[in-house]
Amino acid sequence: MLSQENTTHTIKNAIILPLFYHHDPITCIAISKALYAGGIRAIEFTNRGEKALANFKILVEERNKTMPDLLLCVGTITNTTDAQLFIETGADVLISPVFDADISDIAYMHKILWIPGCMTPTEIHTAYSAGWSLLKLFPGNVLQPHYVQAIKPLFPKIDFLITGGVEANTENIMEWRKSGAVGVGLGSKLITSSVINKGDMQQLTETVAQLIQFFSNHN
Repeated sequence: MLSQENTTHTIKNAIILPLFYHHDPITCIAISKALYAGGIRAIEFTNRGEKALANFKILVEERNKTMPDLLLCVGTITNTTDAQLFIETGADVLISPVFDADISDIAYMHKILWIPGCMTPTEIHTAYSAGWSLLKLFPGNVLQPHYVQAIKPLFPKIDFLITGGVEANTENIMEWRKSGAVGVGLGSKLITSSVINKGDMQQLTETVAQLIQFFSNHN
């Protein structure tokens, strides 16, 4: 497992953090491999279904065999039980839509990066005071880039990752970047139902490859 510092560096440099959940483990592997083939080296598998833990275990096994440099983050961690289970299963990073002091303590004990979700300045201050400096601002479609621009000067030592409603195109992502965000989480806007239903993983690979190429030239 990478150190928290190296893990943080990888996520910040990636700019794009794809996130998804699917009940079918074969589809989970196919999506992960398509993202990996396009150059993605960190993904967030969301804890949003009854098969989340079992499928994540399968993803960890596949990662270890064929994608050894891929960071596997687990999102939607809202309680300590799930935090503990996913850490034991091999999660590299925990991501939450909220700040929870008990989850913070578990992540700290296991020396694993936790990205808590915040919305208000008070929540941001609370998370930073607990020792976390890479925070998820959620939901992005409610907050909008001007919110980041307004609060960034108040929290110069904090890096913000935006999730929720971010469009999978260079214009929208650049707007968030210019506002002060280090990166964005891309869910259904990137890994669309059309891609999944048609099994068009090559299109997914090409889309992320184009995004990565753009930001490597505009970083």
